[in-house]
Amino acid sequence: MIKNYTTGLQHIGLPTNSIDMTIEFYKGLGFEVTFTTIIEEGTVKVVFLKLYNIVIEAYENHNASMKAGAIDHIAINVVDINTVFKYMRSKKYNLLDDEIQTLPFFDNGVRFFTIEGPNAEKIEFNQIL
Repeated sequence: MIKNYTTGLQHIGLPTNSIDMTIEFYKGLGFEVTFTTIIEEGTVKVVFLKLYNIVIEAYENHNASMKAGAIDHIAINVVDINTVFKYMRSKKYNLLDDEIQTLPFFDNGVRFFTIEGPNAEKIEFNQIL
């Protein structure tokens, strides 16, 4: 069912304590900045870095663990967030969001929700509008 609504990996979420250091590091690997913004009342800087079909969402939250396993989430691109959300709820997946969330990313925003996997990993389902 979900397979019919996904198109691949959307991004990998990476918390950081220094957005500038993170940008410079990934630029050195060939990534390009594709989008930047500030959210949560101007307290969290967000940048999307892209290298071919690999996208990293780095966000400066000053709470990064700075140790192995520090990736916060993986995001899967979907074409119908409403249908995927209803399906996940009906199958009793561990939803970390009570409803679909919205952020003003990119030209028209994004809608997303997150579930928890069997290893406490976060999997975000994301639709770019």
